[in-house]
Amino acid sequence: MTSLSFTSIPSPDHPVPDPVRGAAAGRPILPVWHNEGATTFRLGEGPGARYAKWAPAGSDVDLAGEAARMRWAGAFVTVPRVLEQSSNADGAWLVTAALAGEMAVTDRWKQEPATAVRVIGEALRAFHDALPVAECPFSASAEERVAEAELNAGRRAGRKLHPDFAGRTQADARKRVAEIPPVDKLVVCHGDTCAPNTLLSPDGRFAGHVDLGALGVADRWSDLAIATWSTTWNYGDGWQEPLLDAYGIAPDPERTEYYRLLWEVGP
Repeated sequence: MTSLSFTSIPSPDHPVPDPVRGAAAGRPILPVWHNEGATTFRLGEGPGARYAKWAPAGSDVDLAGEAARMRWAGAFVTVPRVLEQSSNADGAWLVTAALAGEMAVTDRWKQEPATAVRVIGEALRAFHDALPVAECPFSASAEERVAEAELNAGRRAGRKLHPDFAGRTQADARKRVAEIPPVDKLVVCHGDTCAPNTLLSPDGRFAGHVDLGALGVADRWSDLAIATWSTTWNYGDGWQEPLLDAYGIAPDPERTEYYRLLWEVGP
C-alpha cells in the first residue's frame, strides 16, 4: 500500500537488481517510485516502455498475488498488462506493459487538482461498477484485515499513527477497528486508492489504474476513505468532497474514520 510516510521518488542511482536489468533487455532503466517494501523502475521510453516492480526477499509485498489480481481485473477495467512475474532467492519481480498516462500526482496535476480529483473520483466509481463481485476470487474484508493486523501487531507496535489519530496507540486502534461498521455496499475494491495509483492522459482523461496488490471484495468505503484522505496529502485541503461528488456519493464520516484507522493498523 501507498502511505504518506513511506513513498518517495528514488534517486537516479538507486540500485537496480539483476532481474530488473534482465527484463530491461538493454532499455534505459529509471527508478520512478518507492514505497514500503518495493521499488518500481521504468524500462525504456515511449510505446515500448515497461515497468518493473521489485520486492526484495523478506518484503511483505506479494507480487505474485498482484499479478493474479491484475490479470483478473484487466478483463473489466484498464490496468497494465502483465508480461512477467517471477522470483529468486533475492526477491520477486513483476514486469508490466506501460499505459499511456502519468500519475495523478505529477507537478502538472498538482497544479490542476480539480481535474485530477474529478478523474480519480469518476474512475473509482467506474471501477466499482465494472468489476463483478460475484466472480471476484479475492477478498479484502474488514474482518480479514482486522485479523491480519492482530497477527502483525508485534511488528507495528512502535509505529506512530497518522496525526489525525493523535493520542491513540496501536493497541487502542486495533481495539477500535474490531468494531466493524455495517457494510454500505460490497464492491471489488482497488485496495490502494492513493492518488498516485490513478493515471491521467495528457489531455486530462482517465488512463488506467495501477498497484492492485490489495484488490478484493470489501465495503466501498474502504476505497473511498483512502482516496479522499490522499487528496489532503497530494493537493491540500478542500478536495475531499469534490472527489465524493465526482464519485456520486455523500460523505460518511463514521465509515471514513473507521477505514482510515484500519489502514493505519494493518494491510
